[in-house]
Amino acid sequence: MNKQQLASKIWESANKMRSKIEAGEYKDYILGFMFYKFLSDKELKFLKEKGYSDDDIKELSEEDPESVRFIQNNVGYFIAYKDLFSTWIDKGLDFDVSDVRDALSAFGRLINKTHKKVFDRIFNTLETGLNKLGGSAAEQTKAIRDLIQLLKIIPMNGKQDYDILGFIYEYLISNFAVNAGKKAGEFYTPHEVSLLMSEIVADHLKEKEEIKIYDPTSGSGSLLINIGHSISKHMSNKNNIKYYAQELKENTYNLTRMNLVMRGILPDNIVARNADTLENDWPYFDESDPLGTYDPLYVDAVVSNPPYSQKWDRDHKESDARYAEFGLAPKSKADYAFLLHDLFHVKPDGIMTIVLPHGVLFRGGEEGEIRKNLIEKNHIDTIIGLPANIFFGTGIPTIIMVLKKSSKKNNDVLIIDASKGFVKVGNKNQLRASDIKKITDTVIHRESIDKFSRVVSIEEIRSNDYNLNIPRYVDSSEESESWDIYSLMFGGIPRSEVKSLDKYWKEFPSLKKDLFEDVNESYVTLKHDDVKSVVSTNLEITDYLNKFKNNFNNFDSYMYDRLIKHMMDLNIPKEQQEISHEIFTRLSSFNLLDKYKAYQALEDEWVKISIDLEIIQTEGFEAVKKVDPNMIIKKKDNKEEEVQDGWVGRVIPFEIAQELLLNDELNSINTKENRLNEVVSEYQEIIDSFTEEEKELTFVDDGDSIDSKKVKDLIKESDDDVSDEDTLKYRLIKYTDLVAEEKELKKQIKNEMTELHNKTKETIENLSDEQAIMLLKIKWIEPLVDSILKLPEEIINEITNKTKALKTKYNITFSGITNEIEENQSTLISLIDEIEGDDFDMKGLSELKSLLNGD
Repeated sequence: MNKQQLASKIWESANKMRSKIEAGEYKDYILGFMFYKFLSDKELKFLKEKGYSDDDIKELSEEDPESVRFIQNNVGYFIAYKDLFSTWIDKGLDFDVSDVRDALSAFGRLINKTHKKVFDRIFNTLETGLNKLGGSAAEQTKAIRDLIQLLKIIPMNGKQDYDILGFIYEYLISNFAVNAGKKAGEFYTPHEVSLLMSEIVADHLKEKEEIKIYDPTSGSGSLLINIGHSISKHMSNKNNIKYYAQELKENTYNLTRMNLVMRGILPDNIVARNADTLENDWPYFDESDPLGTYDPLYVDAVVSNPPYSQKWDRDHKESDARYAEFGLAPKSKADYAFLLHDLFHVKPDGIMTIVLPHGVLFRGGEEGEIRKNLIEKNHIDTIIGLPANIFFGTGIPTIIMVLKKSSKKNNDVLIIDASKGFVKVGNKNQLRASDIKKITDTVIHRESIDKFSRVVSIEEIRSNDYNLNIPRYVDSSEESESWDIYSLMFGGIPRSEVKSLDKYWKEFPSLKKDLFEDVNESYVTLKHDDVKSVVSTNLEITDYLNKFKNNFNNFDSYMYDRLIKHMMDLNIPKEQQEISHEIFTRLSSFNLLDKYKAYQALEDEWVKISIDLEIIQTEGFEAVKKVDPNMIIKKKDNKEEEVQDGWVGRVIPFEIAQELLLNDELNSINTKENRLNEVVSEYQEIIDSFTEEEKELTFVDDGDSIDSKKVKDLIKESDDDVSDEDTLKYRLIKYTDLVAEEKELKKQIKNEMTELHNKTKETIENLSDEQAIMLLKIKWIEPLVDSILKLPEEIINEITNKTKALKTKYNITFSGITNEIEENQSTLISLIDEIEGDDFDMKGLSELKSLLNGD
């Protein structure tokens, strides 16, 4: 299984296993056991590397102080053999919940002093919550045994370990967030928002080689980790990043530490505190040694997603250095208290990003005064309006605010309305990769883009009384449609509405002449009804298409050189950046094309490509020639069990191998399937031709399906001419022949599909290197190239549809409708004159005639 399949399988099983336990609680247990497995496997891996045999490992216990110290000094803790995760697995039915209690208690005692702050009480939430896994020791034992059996499949023996583990952790915690309702906001920032903040911060710090980052409301730690990941792409040594985290709730604080450690971050680079950020600012010293450890915390980047508009205690904080310069936030809303805390800890050349509710942009009073001070002192760099309903636990509109300490050269604020760019996923909105890229590029280049972003001067903000409400500066609303009175009465298309398509006419000047002809100085009409044909054959359009094809003529070769030739050693995240840069460069002269659609096409394919590359880099090129059992869940005796249902390619999908290498066999099945569809259609036509009387003779009693016994008897007993197509006997014989053919076709298809499946397995396992490379090219490169080459078609369709819409809009005029009404009235009056009836009929018809005449 690749990491996505593995994470999905663990989530599905865990979600069933949690039963009635709240998702927000159960996450602490599964992630706690996952972390314990990580620590166990890490110790085992270290011991194996140091030459310990299996027998040596079995001898490890607290009673051997020399071994305890050796292991503590190298991994930071000691786990005895009896307490290893793998030992729990080996115990099978002899495993007991007491094994876990003993192991967690021992772990707390056996942490090395140097790692005490990272690991101390890290399993406290798990340890105190074991009772919730069952009403009795037996129930708890079963629940934990099922859980550790599930987690044992997570691999810990390759160079992608941290990435796989991190992916599974993120996948699990995001799914728990979906199910945790309002509580989700306490521990999880949606990955896409986190990634957006990360890319903005990473660009600002990309020249630095040593970096400190801080999240004062760290939750599960995912936001910090994403920031670190984005920054590390620009650094030669990712171990030069130091992570500071503070979290109020102990269970969430434990998640932060687990997450950071499981991502391979060195314990020396993790400084985490369990404290109230607003009440207890980051201490300048270690309480045990105030003078020797005095060190105020100033970092290169602060990132946070604090609780929105919560109450806070502002008493006695007037002299607090965090708030003294800008003012105190109101006690009913702590939003600006968190913001000022973050800004205080930023170095002079640093940056901060914070997620806040939309109201911080325009609320007055004390918040208005703080906002004014921040603007006048030129700290607010960028405001990004996010789509509604993007966070778990709240649907309120939110923003990301980017602030800088003193390195801000420009005296303005970039305001971005990104509220329209998202995709619906379930009942939440989600930023796409293309949305994140567009916002990030806009921030980096400080661009003003129509209906999306604008660089606003401080003078303009002053004139608006420091109100930063986004619609004041960026109007992203759709223009309301207007109607031209002259065109509605007499037809024709107003030149002003043709002018609304000027971006197309500037690119293709002759196309406008090909499409329209003048009616008078202010109105035009279409020359041709077939707009698509005119657009497609226009010389400037065809030149544009040819130029585009030429620009991407060798793109498949470029992708082949980068991906196929260097698949074993390329840097996967950096490679995506390089390819996207190449695509943008090739698109740079095509103004009408949306480069972010091309980026989204790359992202959609990269999700699959990157997983394949991870497998190949971890397992070697031979992984391309591997197949794995396809495991599915089936119910048996009212119980779900995992069973094998055929095979799947580890990297190469069976479908691609069949299309390239087993085409004859595939075509044979397709031909039979097409014939099967024809057969079903033909005998359904026969059934539909039956009269009600014939249905009574042939259908199952009180049913709507054919009774085969009745049909056989009718054929035997009937004297109808079998050569006459209209007779019931003829139709029944044909029906029985078709049913027999259907049965035979189904049998043949089933047999051939089984044969093809087995042959595909054999083919993949025996691929030559050349064939394997060809299949990778088809899977990785062709879909992306096809997606990009289709982009110009969107331009043709846009021009065609918008031009047709102009024609349709004024196709029917009021004067034409009036004439049609008058003609219909005249016709109706003449028909009335021809009608005869009694006195009452004639009196009614006379009144109708008067109404039609307008009397």
